[in-house]
Amino acid sequence: MSAESTVYRAAWVLPVSEPPIPNGALRVSPDGTIEAVGKRSTVAATDVPVLELGDAVILPGLVNVHAHPELTVLRGRLEGLEFTRWLDRLTELKYDVLTPESLRLSTKLGVAESIAAGVTCLAAPDDAGFLMEAMVEAGLRGRVYREVFGPDPKAASTALAELRDKVDQMRRRIDGRVDVGISPHAPYTVSQRLFAALADYATAEALPVCIHVAESAAEEEFVRQGAGPFAERLGSRGIEIETSGTSSVGWLEETGILATRPLLVHGVHVDASDVERIAGYGASIAHCPISNAWFGHGVAPLAAFREAGIAVGLGSDSVASNDRVDILEEARFAALMQRGMLRESAVLSPEELLRLATLDGARVLGLDDRIGSLQAGKRADFVAVRLGTPHSTPAGDPVATLIHSAGAGDVFLTVVDGRVLYKEGEFAALDWPALAQAAAALESF
Repeated sequence: MSAESTVYRAAWVLPVSEPPIPNGALRVSPDGTIEAVGKRSTVAATDVPVLELGDAVILPGLVNVHAHPELTVLRGRLEGLEFTRWLDRLTELKYDVLTPESLRLSTKLGVAESIAAGVTCLAAPDDAGFLMEAMVEAGLRGRVYREVFGPDPKAASTALAELRDKVDQMRRRIDGRVDVGISPHAPYTVSQRLFAALADYATAEALPVCIHVAESAAEEEFVRQGAGPFAERLGSRGIEIETSGTSSVGWLEETGILATRPLLVHGVHVDASDVERIAGYGASIAHCPISNAWFGHGVAPLAAFREAGIAVGLGSDSVASNDRVDILEEARFAALMQRGMLRESAVLSPEELLRLATLDGARVLGLDDRIGSLQAGKRADFVAVRLGTPHSTPAGDPVATLIHSAGAGDVFLTVVDGRVLYKEGEFAALDWPALAQAAAALESF
């Protein structure tokens, strides 16, 4: 941490909470708090370091509310597989092929990619157990949801006991920037009995909850009818097939887990009653438009979620179902998909999309009082994105240019709590050359 305040100046500052500021400046205190935001002529810069960022925009750090860093080494390995086949191959690679060392490396690679892409706050389920360590060491902000599986009702108590131990261990590493939650994976991998037990556990321990839900047609077939590929897989293992006769969101309501106000990931296969349930319980949505399209699952009703007052943030999902972490591209893709589906060009303005990628994501995680906008008193989590490139010139409207022309590759500065984590290809706390060399040395699989 710097021993004195620092002023950052750029062609534009995008506070999100206020209109864009041309020739703007941001003053950051030694303790990582934003002291002032405004035109460079109004932000005091006497006798303090000044960083001139030039033809760029300074904006709040991007918030990625759903990713899977532990799967980064699987980038490009699962292309073109139908969803259930994809899950089968993923499970085989993760548990039978990848070693703990390669999963640790994979997690670190995912954290590095996130930081370089301007993500300052990351929320992600984690099964391998290396994400908390990687985020703390790299200086990221966010939340690690410890993942739990357990489709067999008879094994619910064992799964819960094992999860408790893992969460207790993770809590010992909390550093003020990264906190802990739990993630019952999905309705087809978690029994109703375990969901109910996890609801009680999360409530008693005040643990945030994250669940993959209403993602695919196969999931809906399983929940509503107890049929389809997920039912066949459980049946082949001698596991009791449960069905609710309702939607996946209805299933969560019946088990009591919806009352924990969980973060619901995907939400593609939902109807009006599901949207009403989600809003009524105060649950939130992790919208992953590119991953949803990658699988051919469909388009989640983002506009309907927002109209219902549901908090929505953007997620990249894993690079095994997306191929990259780029929250600016997720925002752009989200708008294009909604406009195409609704046949309405005015849906989701650039300003709304910028908010979706920053302050709305912070709201989903309950952090909007600390991050997500550039305001005096908030934490200094921000990024700088380069303008003046062939694909962003001219930039008459900085917000529209940022959302529709720029991308992760244009990020050149990432700051969390006032600490520079990434600048011009260099990481402050990560040895990228060593990580890249280790990744190149992985045996083919």
